Parts: sequence; structure tokens; C-alpha cells
Amino acid sequence: MPARLPPGGWRQSAPVAAVVAALSAGGACCRFVGGCVRDALLGEVPADIDIATPLEPKAVMARARAAGLKAVPTGIDHGTVTVIADHVPVEVTTLRRDVETDGRHATVAYTGDWREDAARRDFTINALYADPDGALFDPVGGLADLAAGRVRFIGDAKARLAEDYLRALRFFRFHARFAQCPADAAALGAIAAARAELTRLSAERVAAELLKTLALPRAAEAVGLMADCGVLAVLLPEAADGARLARLLPLSGDPLLRLAALLPGLPLVGAEVAGRLRLSNAQKARLSAALVAEALPDDAAGLRRLIALHGRQAAEDRALLAGDPVLAARIAALDVPDFPLKGGDLLALGLAPGPAVSALMKVLLDWWLAQDPPPLREACLLEARRRLGV
Repeated sequence: MPARLPPGGWRQSAPVAAVVAALSAGGACCRFVGGCVRDALLGEVPADIDIATPLEPKAVMARARAAGLKAVPTGIDHGTVTVIADHVPVEVTTLRRDVETDGRHATVAYTGDWREDAARRDFTINALYADPDGALFDPVGGLADLAAGRVRFIGDAKARLAEDYLRALRFFRFHARFAQCPADAAALGAIAAARAELTRLSAERVAAELLKTLALPRAAEAVGLMADCGVLAVLLPEAADGARLARLLPLSGDPLLRLAALLPGLPLVGAEVAGRLRLSNAQKARLSAALVAEALPDDAAGLRRLIALHGRQAAEDRALLAGDPVLAARIAALDVPDFPLKGGDLLALGLAPGPAVSALMKVLLDWWLAQDPPPLREACLLEARRRLGV
């Protein structure tokens, strides 16, 4: 690892420089911290920029506003203020230490000690600091771990987990992204011992971490580690052994489709998992549609019917889950207009809710696909009325 951050780039951009200048006025100290330092050392452009400072939040806001910058108290209870310069947000957090925590929320006290601030962070590679000139400060051995491709909790892994159990899921994500060696045994042991505590996490936080992990190239390895630690059984008991996920990895980097690859081919399972993870309605519908366990047609007419009935996305998803990228490409290339009727149209015509709606929809779909060109909505409604006798 280099002894300092490379010059130029995001660190010396005008917006970031403006924030640093505001915080440094009068000789005050501030340092870049966390992912932006880690990613810069790896030659990557950071997604977010974080700065740590001994200045307390009120002083941070006052300095930002005095410099003509916008200051938003986005996490004031934890010492975080978002300073915005030319539409670029920079998170500025006061050095802090945990006073108490329940595994989800921490009560913090401000400190002027950089080592105390580092000690409360999660992984060594996330506790790297750099001053505005690029000089590095590495209080917990993060540089050596980053060079070795090793993801390791700071200090006692059990203590770090007890501060925030979401760190268990973050461990698997960071291992999948950065690790170049076997997973840290102490971390895996602590996570296995604490796995029951993961049920205390909000569904939204779990879903966000899970989908981020599934988006990574080494997602199958991460899922395997989660299974070995008993984490998968706690958070996703429906999950299979991951073999289908491993087969899917070269075919699609879509995390939702990868989640589907972990589940049995039953739409109700997709709906249950999506509900438990509080996924969006669109994600729930897609997950359920992808998990229909039925044979895929091979002929163009059958594929057009599948697309018209369930949508192109569902058809492509099913082909990829079946391990057939060629068929998925054929589906993507087919020109099929959207079927202009929905079940609600039949209900509006007086048909009672129930299996009859689905049955008539399939009949009308076959009729629609047999026409050249496919009829427009008004013609479809007339045909529906004819078949219903209304």
C-alpha cells in the first residue's frame, strides 16, 4: 500500500476542497475517513466522501454556513452533518465513542481522540484516515489488511457485533468485495454465535445488505459463508444450497434475480420473502413472476404468449434461472406488443372474481395472439363482451 493517498482526483476537487477549507479554518483538524480512503488506495473512485473532525456538530454547521455552504443535520444525534458544496454532499462526523448500544442504536459521546474514534468502527480497512494533504493515519492496522485482502473486525469481533449486528452482514459483503484470503475465523465464529440477534434488525437494513452482497461477482462464496455460519437459515430459511446461484453468476449480475436463484420455484415463496424483506411492490411482483415452475416454450409462438401473459422481464428471468442465456436472448429480441387487457377489465364487465378471470384472460390472449396484427384495446374489449354475452 502507498504511504499516502494519490494526488488530485476527488480529494482536490473544488467542492471537496471548499468543505475542507471551511472545516480547517483557524488551524482546526479534519481527515478523510473510511471508504473514500480505502477505495482511493485501491485506485477506485469512492461513492461517498466522509470527513472526521474533533469539531462538534454546531461548530461544523456554523463554519459551513460562514463559508456559504449548505449544512444539513442528517445524523445530529450521532454527530453527523452533511455539508453540501456545489451539489456535492460530504458527510462530516465528529470524533466519537460509544457510551452504550443495544445492537441496533448507539448512544455516543464526542471525543478528541482519533484512536477512540477508530476503535468504534467496524473493520480495520474502514478505519483508515487521511489528512487533506493525503498523509495516512492507520491506528488499527488497516493498511496491512487491505494489502493482504483481509477483512477483520477491529479488536474483539463479538464486541463490534454487539454494537451493531448489521456488521455481520457487512462482513460477508466486504469479504466478497475485498478478500483475497480465507475468511477470518474469529469473525465467522463471532457471527455464528450472534446469528439469532440478526432477527432484531429492520427488514429494510437486511434487504439492503443482502442485495448489495448478491450484486457482487463473488456472491456465491459469500452466501456459502452465510450458510456455514447459520446466518442464511435465520434470514432466508427458504434458501437452497446456492448451487443455482453459482450457475447464474456468469449469466446475470442482477441481485434480485440472484435472490430468486436461492429460492424454490414457487411464486408464493417469492411473495413471502419479498414481504418479509419489505421489498417494493415492483420487486415483489418480479420475484414472484420469476419463480413460476413451468416448462419454458421453445417455439416463437409459445414465447410470444409467455411474454404477453407474464411480461418480457419475467420471461427473460425464467430463462436465465433455467441456465439458458440463449433462450433469454431470443426472448429479448422478440417483438411482442403489450396485451391491452387486464383482469380488472373483465371484472368491470361483470365477471366475478375467481378462477374464471384467469381462464378467460388466457382464452382472450390466445385469440389476440392469433390475429395479425394483434387487435387494439377496443377490439379486445368487444371480444371480451361477446364471450361474456354482455
